This record gives sequence, structure tokens and C-alpha cells, in this order.
Amino acid sequence: MLPFILNTFTRTNLRAAVLLPSVLCLLFAVTVDSQTPTPTPPGPTHADILRGEYGKYRANNDLLAYDLTIKVDPSRNYITGTNSIQFKMLSDDTRIQLDLYDNLYIDHITMAKRELKYERDSGAVFVDFPTTLQKGQTYTIAFEYHGTPKTIGRFGGFTFGKDPKGRPWVFTACEGLGASLWWPNKDQWKDEVNEMWMHVIIPNGLTDVSNGRFLKKRDLGDGFTQWDYHINYPINNYDVSLNIGNYEHWSDKLDDLTLDFYALPEDLEKAKAQFIQAKGMLKAYQFIFGEYPFKKDGYKLIQVPYSGMEHQSAVTYGNRFANGYLERDWTGVGISTRFDFIIIHESGHEWFGNAVTAADVSDMWIHEGWTTYLECLYVEYRWAHDDYLKYTNALKKKVQNRTPIITHRGTNTEPPQDMYFKGALFLHTLRSVIDDDRKFYALIRDLFQKFKYQTIMTEDLVAFFNDRTGMDLTPVFDQYLRHAAIPVLELKFTTGMVAYRWKADEPAFSMPIKVGAKDNWRIIKPTTEWQTMQTPLTKDTFDVATDLYYVDIAKL
Repeated sequence: MLPFILNTFTRTNLRAAVLLPSVLCLLFAVTVDSQTPTPTPPGPTHADILRGEYGKYRANNDLLAYDLTIKVDPSRNYITGTNSIQFKMLSDDTRIQLDLYDNLYIDHITMAKRELKYERDSGAVFVDFPTTLQKGQTYTIAFEYHGTPKTIGRFGGFTFGKDPKGRPWVFTACEGLGASLWWPNKDQWKDEVNEMWMHVIIPNGLTDVSNGRFLKKRDLGDGFTQWDYHINYPINNYDVSLNIGNYEHWSDKLDDLTLDFYALPEDLEKAKAQFIQAKGMLKAYQFIFGEYPFKKDGYKLIQVPYSGMEHQSAVTYGNRFANGYLERDWTGVGISTRFDFIIIHESGHEWFGNAVTAADVSDMWIHEGWTTYLECLYVEYRWAHDDYLKYTNALKKKVQNRTPIITHRGTNTEPPQDMYFKGALFLHTLRSVIDDDRKFYALIRDLFQKFKYQTIMTEDLVAFFNDRTGMDLTPVFDQYLRHAAIPVLELKFTTGMVAYRWKADEPAFSMPIKVGAKDNWRIIKPTTEWQTMQTPLTKDTFDVATDLYYVDIAKL
């Protein structure tokens, strides 16, 4: 997903580093006065807790599959549908929790054609069973519903729109809002289905592009056509999407990976010229992290009227067929205009966000911080290390450092936008702490392969890095992710000597850093206690490699 902007805004070496070890609506910039106090956000509502908490009636079952049939009628702004939900019980119980927005009507919830009772509460649907469901047993229920979904949020939620020629253009984009805005599901991140089927019924003459592998379409003989898709991998519910319009389709291949592209007829030539970048993007990310994670489903890129979203295997695009971000230099250093930001960023989520998913919204930096850092790695892959440093360091001016980027768990509360830029800068810092590019690239490749198709927490990443590096990086992770402030390297100078320490919220914070002269860096290992070292450099000539770390410096 894209950040809501709060302020202004050698490939050869990289290849060696990797091969050796492993051989929306338009978003507007808002300038924020750094002296303006940040208002205290309201606490989570009852609905936020019901959505965000992985409570008893969610934890007692494990999702296996969804089979969603949905009829979309643009002439009435109306949908009807049935979701067949298969799950395995993890404990004996007579109730489970699902979710569906209150404005949508429930027709029936049945199991083996037997009507089930349910209770609705602020978007949650508690389904009750007449007898106890047994631990270890698999069950399937059918959830039938209808109504007009809400069109809300930055990207529209569920939008019955029109394209510039007045033709129906219907789309979904509901990260944060929740997929239960338009279909019934277990609307959280921790538990993903293993696979999913989608059957989308739309008026003849329109095309639906959804997630997964397209199977077939058939004319139902009543003015509607059914489009069938099979999603072969675990999928986060907010990634499930409809894109219905008068699309032109063309295809390509990258080795044996299918690439499918969709655009409005009047934009076809512009789209064909711009979407060529997808192939280079895929080559870059596959080179760094390994094979595209949804190969059985293929890769799709689909024109939409908002800026873009990372829907799994069906990435949406609305960046005006131009480089940069909405025709702007995203980082302000002349590099962003070399590539299409939406193609590179939103597709990067196929690796982090879609294949590797945070188990709780509070850890959303695993999606956004990592994918923002993937932009930096893409720049390095294409244009070498110096441009990587320039692009990455340009992110610093976007960070607010007002609240931690890991928020309170168990509530449906999106973290602050620092999760994008501070998250990426933290990973850049971690790379410099490891101080061995071949080792770092091997680590992040292995990390992706280890956690692919899983939902994880920050603690899983910390344990991985601690184990693989032999370092205790827990205080470093905690300082950058669980506190608002970044560490400050304090320096005191006397003749021939400098004293140094970290000023940090974490008492055990310890992080090596390069200091001294740019052509002859020395690595020191400051803690939160004062240490000293001899140096011929003065206060004015003593330097710190701040382009390799996200830290502040205080020369006292």
C-alpha cells in the first residue's frame, strides 16, 4: 500500500554480493510543521477491538479454504453472494467469529443445509452451532448475503464507478477497512486460507480480473457472465479483489512465469509502453529473493482509477503511465523519475506483505518498511550502490519520529506512516551493522525463503537475525521499532581524545558505527555508557558515516 504523505517529499557489485553466498484517489503532500504538537489519537473502539483481537472464537479454528461466488450488478450498485468457508477446529466449541459490515444483509448461514443461528456486533458475526464442533475435525459452512457495499476510504473500499467513457468500472481496495466491507470472512491477518476459489458474475461485455489463475468464463444466458479464478496460495483477505471494466488484455512471459496486463482501450498503447517495466522489476526481486512467490497464479498488472494497491497476483495501477509517483520526483534526488514508483513498490509487496505477512496490524512495518526498502534495493540493482545511498538517505526527510512504528497489538489500528520510511532506514542501518554485503544479501534471501507463505511477528525476525548473525540485535530492533526517537551518538572531545556513548531509550542499546575520517573509517562499539578512544581529529574534523545509518549525532 502507499503511504499517506506527511511531508515534502554497482549493479555489478550487487550481483556479486548476491551470487556468491547463494550461487487511490490521488494522494496530496501535506507539509507538517515539526513544532506542531501531535494530537493524541482516540483509543480503539469496540469495533476496532472486535476486528483486531484474535479472540477465543477466532483462535479456536484454522481456515482452510474460501469458495466465493459473487454477482455484481452495476446497474443497481448491488451485490449478492455466497462464501463457502472451510475450517478445522483447534478446540471443541459451539461458536466461531466471522465478519461482515453491518450494512450488508445476511440471508442464511448454513451447514449441511441446516440453518445456523448467529449474532451480529459491530461488524463481527458470531456463528453458533447446535452441537459441539470437535477438535481436529473439518467443517464447511455457507454464508449467503446481499446489499450495497460502502464506498469509503482513500482508495474507495468497494466502488461502483464509471471510466472516462462512461462505461462501468467497478473495483475493490479495502486494506485497513477490511475485506468484510464486501464479503464475509475471518477478517484478520493471522489466519490465512490455504487456497481460494472466486466466481465473479458480471454483465456481459465486461471483464473481471481477480486474484489467482484464471480458469474459465461462461455465459449464463441471462445477460451475465461468470468468471472463475483459483488462488493456489495462502492469501490475506484484504488482497482479495475485483477489477471489473471494459479491459483490453495482453500477455507476456518471463521464462515460464505468465504475465498478464489489463488497461482501458484508450490507454492501451501508453500502458503497453509503461508496463514493460514490470519485467525488469520481477528480474530484480527474483534475483535478490528468489523465484516469484505466486508462480502458479502468475503476475497481473491492472489499470485502476486510484494510485495502486498490492493485491496478490493482481497488482493494481493508477500512476498515469509515467515515471515517478503521480508524475513527481518521489524522493527529490533525481532518481525516482527513472522508474514507475507504483509498479516497483506495489509489486514489491508480492514478496513482503503478500508472501510474508504480518500476523497483526501492529507489525505492518513488515509489509511497508520492507517493501520501501525493496525500492532501495531495486535502485541498487539497476544503478549501483551510490544511487542506492542517495535514494535511501532521501527517505530521512519523510520521517516524523513522533510515535513508535509498532503499535498496540490486538486492535484494528494502522501504525503511523513512519512504518514506511523509518522501517526502510532501519533495515539500511541493520545492513551497515552487519557490515558485510554478501552476508546481508544471503540473510534477507534466506529470511524470505524461511517465512514465505507464513504470517509472522517482529519477534520472528529478531530471532532470525540474532541466530544468523550471532549478535544480540534485540535492543537495536526495539529502539527503532518500539520507541519514537532514533539513537543519538553523543561525542565529547578533549585534546587527542573523544568520549562517546549512545543516548537511547533501550538501556541495553549497543550498536557499532563507523567514525573518524571518510577515507579511513574506524568501527567503534558504543553502548549507553561512556567510552573513550584516542584520535588526532578535532571536533570539527571528526566525522560519522551517517549515510550508512539512521542516527543523530550530538557533538557536546
